[in-house]
Amino acid sequence: MAYDGKLLYRAKVQFDADKQRRLEQFLQRQEAIYRRQPRLRIIEKELAHTMGRIISGALRAGTNPTPAIRVLRDENLSLQEERRDLLIEMGLATDVLEEKPACPLCGDTGYRDASVCRCLRAYYTRVQKEELSTMLDLGNQSFDTFSLDWYDQKIDTNYGVSPYNNMEYIYDVCANFAHNFHRKGGNLLLTGAPGLGKTFLSAAMAREVNEGGHSVVYDTAVHIFEQFESQKFNRDQDAGDVEDAVHRILHCDLLILDDLGTEMVTTFVQSAFYQIINTRLVTGKSTIVSSNLSPDQIARRYSPQIASRLQGEYQILPFFGKDIRLLKKG
Repeated sequence: MAYDGKLLYRAKVQFDADKQRRLEQFLQRQEAIYRRQPRLRIIEKELAHTMGRIISGALRAGTNPTPAIRVLRDENLSLQEERRDLLIEMGLATDVLEEKPACPLCGDTGYRDASVCRCLRAYYTRVQKEELSTMLDLGNQSFDTFSLDWYDQKIDTNYGVSPYNNMEYIYDVCANFAHNFHRKGGNLLLTGAPGLGKTFLSAAMAREVNEGGHSVVYDTAVHIFEQFESQKFNRDQDAGDVEDAVHRILHCDLLILDDLGTEMVTTFVQSAFYQIINTRLVTGKSTIVSSNLSPDQIARRYSPQIASRLQGEYQILPFFGKDIRLLKKG
């Protein structure tokens, strides 16, 4: 999974804040127990003091502290038994005074075997969803809220199928893509006029894939190509951020490149687009391209190599019918 440095930092801040909150709550519970039974505080101090004295003595002597710890365990057995009995009398668990990590896999560090632990990854997923929500209406645009009622059931002679049946098929393809992303992945090209549901289904897929714990980047073609241009010509003062953004575009689990065709097409844009498409195909990363252009228009506008890869490696989903936004306004 390719992580965005800024998002991972935000996730770690939230992760550490919750960790600190749990510690404070533990200390408050611990203090409340000590107030109920002051003898427990004394026992804990005696155990801690003896532990520190024996271990430090063993280390100063250059010996293995393990035998000393065994001696400590035996010497303080009566204190431990007394603590246990007092806690049982209070109706509390015998380990209630022990601080335990919320995640036993990483001990609340957020990392395991030099990789992001699943506990911190859950925070990252939430932060990523917040980031996606700045561009997509993830709250309302989901597979559960998608409706076919706005699509005409009259057959379109140009396509030989009704907009309704076509969207029924497209919905199934997009839902299967998202639900089975962890096993299959894939690439989609969504084409058609504005207002037909491309952004809605893109948001639904982004939401589902994100909640599955995968890295998702959603951005417009204009902004994505601007990032590549800034990297190439050093036009951005914060070069590190641009490098991170480009790396994440190329290597995230799912890239959704929206509004292809709204950018000014230059030789550089064609080269950057080819780099994105080719790199992600070679590395097995999934991409969804959404455009108001038809496949033929895309082929004429961009290079033959790009058209070949889109037509050969992407499942093309043509959207047609009446503008749903206008129908809803009417």
